[in-house]
Amino acid sequence: VQLQASGGGLVQAGGSLRLSCAASGRTVSSYHMGWFRQAPGKEREFVACRWSGGSTSYADSVKDRFTISRDNAKNTVYLQMNSLKSEDTAVYYCAATARYSDLRRSVSYDYWGQGTQVTVSS
Repeated sequence: VQLQASGGGLVQAGGSLRLSCAASGRTVSSYHMGWFRQAPGKEREFVACRWSGGSTSYADSVKDRFTISRDNAKNTVYLQMNSLKSEDTAVYYCAATARYSDLRRSVSYDYWGQGTQVTVSS
């Protein structure tokens, strides 16, 4: 499966963005999906994940602000980000795996999108 992330941009603190991860080659419903982010000088960190069956998990830092969802008709996974903070500034990556594993770990994923920059100004 090939993944294409988009939707990043510059937003003021308190604003919202919706990231998209369009899949091609295979149906996204066949995979467990995740979002990660990497800020300058920091390691890539888990943001949110969605098992193919629909269960979701979020990092504590984004819980109640971010929502991961899937649109099978568009073969796309989304990350709705609300109440954005300056510390959310990072490059965001979507990822996919067919393996049932710990989706909070980046090593669990086999396919990655190219990343999209999110910048939150305070």
